[in-house]
Amino acid sequence: MSQYLPALALLILAALFAALSFVGSRLLAPRNPTVPKEAPYECGIIPGREPPQRFPVRFYLVAMIFIVFDIEIIFLYPYVLVYRELALAGLVAIAIFAALVFESFVYLISKGALDWGPPSTARQIDPSLVSAERTASTTIRKVGLEGRLPHNEVAA
Repeated sequence: MSQYLPALALLILAALFAALSFVGSRLLAPRNPTVPKEAPYECGIIPGREPPQRFPVRFYLVAMIFIVFDIEIIFLYPYVLVYRELALAGLVAIAIFAALVFESFVYLISKGALDWGPPSTARQIDPSLVSAERTASTTIRKVGLEGRLPHNEVAA
């Protein structure tokens, strides 16, 4: 039991620190919140609107690459500590693991995880869609114009 005493003492100190932090923030927090005090603050820039778009999927693919390599490092560390005891079986196991991690990296690269610029492949346009005969008046069907004034008479 005495071997667990330092861990128990550390656990008690951590709980005591957390409790004192909550009590201290309650006692020292300002009691008169105002709109400017409640507003989010980041580098002096007041947010005027929400971001115009969501994060792109590529952002999450890069995050997945980061997590995959973090996991690989976490699993390589114990192997390095006991590689002599594991001998050839350990080497084969870690080689298979590294091959699988590399395969996931190749998959993410093939899906464009690190291509942050504009798309490099140009779409091929069907030549029959581009002609002088195709205009807005011949391709756009106007619906619901019965009883309305023509555009040039509305402006007058």
